[in-house]
Amino acid sequence: MKVWLAQHRQALALTLRRLLGNPFSTLFSVLVIGIALSLPAGLYVLLHNLGTASGNVSAAPQLSVFLALDASRQDVTQIQARLQRHASIRDVRFIPREQALQDLKQNAGVGDVVASLPHNPLPDALVVTPKSDDPAALGRLRDELRQWPKIAHVQLDSAWAERLAALLKLGRQAVLILAVLLGIALVAITGNTIRLQILTQREEIEVARLIGATDAFIRRPLLYFGALQGLTGGAAAWLVVSASLHLLNTGVAELAALYAADFKLSALNSGDSARLLLLSTGLGWLGAYVSVARHLRLIEPR
Repeated sequence: MKVWLAQHRQALALTLRRLLGNPFSTLFSVLVIGIALSLPAGLYVLLHNLGTASGNVSAAPQLSVFLALDASRQDVTQIQARLQRHASIRDVRFIPREQALQDLKQNAGVGDVVASLPHNPLPDALVVTPKSDDPAALGRLRDELRQWPKIAHVQLDSAWAERLAALLKLGRQAVLILAVLLGIALVAITGNTIRLQILTQREEIEVARLIGATDAFIRRPLLYFGALQGLTGGAAAWLVVSASLHLLNTGVAELAALYAADFKLSALNSGDSARLLLLSTGLGWLGAYVSVARHLRLIEPR
């Protein structure tokens, strides 16, 4: 075990010397890998923030039933009881007009405008959760409720949330495809770098084989080279994404202030950051392994 650990320490030290010995080549490779990985990582973060911003909106189909302004409390009680007895309705929630006005002041970003109103213009409302999410059944229920007395308007909610969820799903699929393509490109970049390393060290490899070095011994520093190159590229991608989000948050804060809201783009969390670094390291190692397996067997001692 001590010999095995010593060999790995030696291979790692040799790899670090080679990386630091060619700073410009190393920097160029790291930047290429970092920029390639920052594209899917940045899109993932933006989609995650968009999903978080819309996460407080339920995508479950609901009907908002707005009562007439002249509806009395007795009318509200009768309509609510009738809705609760309806065979197509699972749940009914009453929202008094006073509560609706307070929610509008707090959440809509128009508190000053609402406070200046001489009276409450909002009606009482009932939020209806139907048993079925079939669009045709929802449409029939909406049309039925519109015919009831003391009901001014019925609005089918959450349709836009469903569209947003579908768009987010499509965006995630696009990010996944982009990540796969750029991952293949990263493997190719690392493989080409390792191929050049093998060609540069051809004579060293031939001599090592003549004195009895195994393929595992020769391959080890090259695999470390690919893994370290991938790791530093992943770190560069993390820095690019973090810096970009920091710059974007200035404009986002100004836009949110116009709507009296407090929102900013969140960066990669610790779990996502670790996954990014592990993925980049794994891709770098894979590129090195494929290149070594292909080119090392072509070198034979003369």
